[in-house]
Amino acid sequence: MKYFLRYLKPHVLTMCFGFFIKFSGTIMDLLIPYILSYIIDEVTPKNDIGLVVRWGLLMILCAALVLLTNVWANRIASAVSRDVIHALRYDLFYRISYLSGSQVDFFTIPSLVTRMTSDTYNLHRMLNMIQRMGVRAPILFLGGIAITMAIDPYLSAILCVLLPFMILVVAYISKKSIPLFIQAQKSADNMIRVVRENSTGIRVIKALSRGQYEMDRYDTVNRQLTKDESTASITMAASSPLINMLLNTGLVLVILVGAWRVSTGSMKPGVIVAFLTYFTIILNAVMAVSRLITMYSRAAASADRIAEVLNTPPDMVIFPAESENGGTGTSEAGNAKTSSSAAADSVKPAAAPHIELRDVTFSYHKSASRTNLSHISLSLKHGQSLGIIGPTGAGKSTLVQLLLRLYDLDSGEIRIDGRNITTFPLKELRQKFGVVFQNDTLFKETLLENIDMGRKLSMDAIKEAAHTAQAEEFIEAAGGYDTQIAVKGANLSGGQKQRVLIARALSGRPEILILDDSSSALDYKTDAAFRKELEERYGATTTIIIAQRVSSILHCDQILVLEDGVCQGLGTHEELLKSCGVYREISEIQMGGDPE
Repeated sequence: MKYFLRYLKPHVLTMCFGFFIKFSGTIMDLLIPYILSYIIDEVTPKNDIGLVVRWGLLMILCAALVLLTNVWANRIASAVSRDVIHALRYDLFYRISYLSGSQVDFFTIPSLVTRMTSDTYNLHRMLNMIQRMGVRAPILFLGGIAITMAIDPYLSAILCVLLPFMILVVAYISKKSIPLFIQAQKSADNMIRVVRENSTGIRVIKALSRGQYEMDRYDTVNRQLTKDESTASITMAASSPLINMLLNTGLVLVILVGAWRVSTGSMKPGVIVAFLTYFTIILNAVMAVSRLITMYSRAAASADRIAEVLNTPPDMVIFPAESENGGTGTSEAGNAKTSSSAAADSVKPAAAPHIELRDVTFSYHKSASRTNLSHISLSLKHGQSLGIIGPTGAGKSTLVQLLLRLYDLDSGEIRIDGRNITTFPLKELRQKFGVVFQNDTLFKETLLENIDMGRKLSMDAIKEAAHTAQAEEFIEAAGGYDTQIAVKGANLSGGQKQRVLIARALSGRPEILILDDSSSALDYKTDAAFRKELEERYGATTTIIIAQRVSSILHCDQILVLEDGVCQGLGTHEELLKSCGVYREISEIQMGGDPE
């Protein structure tokens, strides 16, 4: 919660002004029962209608001021809550967008979604309620006690006896509730994960008649969430009945003692009416404080979860180029470089390979004995092409993520133009690449927006990329580049999606083009036409093609064969047919031998 407080600093003066208005209205609210008591005991016995009207008008004026000040203060509270949570969500989204692959794996996507949505909502509700009731409830509580003690100390003693018990109940239950709300949020993460998986794989679920199975999965996590939320809610709800019991007991005692004192002439009837009104005010204030504590407990759990993400330090360190892996580096967020290192980096070694992997080793699970990539070494010159092939799980896509530095290596190094990629600011590094990921994403925007991706590219560049990707014809047939794409490209075929994604990767004229299984939905004719256009129009671009089909990488300058993260062969198609049994087997299965 301490981390959250920094977002309140720019709004302190506005909040103080709102609190002052709320304070003023609350004081007026406290005056109304006292005025009523005065009218009953002092004004009414005089039988002066004009005096009764004047005091009645004063009560109405106080009530109107209470209404106006509350509305004004609540509007301020809503504005502050809106602006604070807007800033918090922005920072949280920004931090999430810069989490490394390993950090995303640690938090999990469902958990990050929950923190962005329900956790921020909990904080919004809490902040709004604190501004609305955080001043009003304590003042009504303390002010009510002070006035009742001034009116009649004997009746006030009843209230004073009950107060310590109320405070103990609220404090104990609040302490118990925070861990329960944290557990409930974790269960919410699990439920979102299941919902996300089902919404993504709905067609598979229907095709395999897995509906009941998935319903059972959802029912399990839903029951657990319901159980955890119920436990937390029941724990917090226990405070209200206990406090009500104490206050109702006090109310009965006040009525009995007050009636006795009125009968003996020790108290006027207006006093007991005012005292009962103040007792009700105190009751409502205590209940409001109880609700505030409940809401605070939930929000405190959410604030800790959000702070966990915001306080996660960037683990992608940018090392100075002159010392590379030595010295003090800067993080992804900073991307700072000294002038000397920048000058050194501007000079590319003439003979350096464009891309060079030196003994690259990596594992997603550092504690596991199995590595996802083991001791991979290769080099590519400018404009050369590399094909990567191997069975599922061989490490092909992992290599792409390492090149883009979505993950950092366990050992070894990757160089671009002779420079270790850890010395590049991440934005500069990734701008060198055009990438089509496996199972890539199309957004619910126009075709133009999906290709441009906010880069403000020229239409000539976009059209050239679309032409090369063999997407131009169907884009025109669909209505042009302003055609709206449905969620996840549902109104496009698999081949059309891939062609749009390829156009997106090509449109920025990247130094390095990575195509991760991006032609699997293309027919052989379209695939061949694309490869021909790619060679003609983007011949200077270094290309890395990950494919399941030998025909897609047949003409690459080099082909890397991976199996279980280990290099089984590296060379041309002809060389691998002779030297690599794994590649030869794949080629024979798919093509019936060595094609001419």
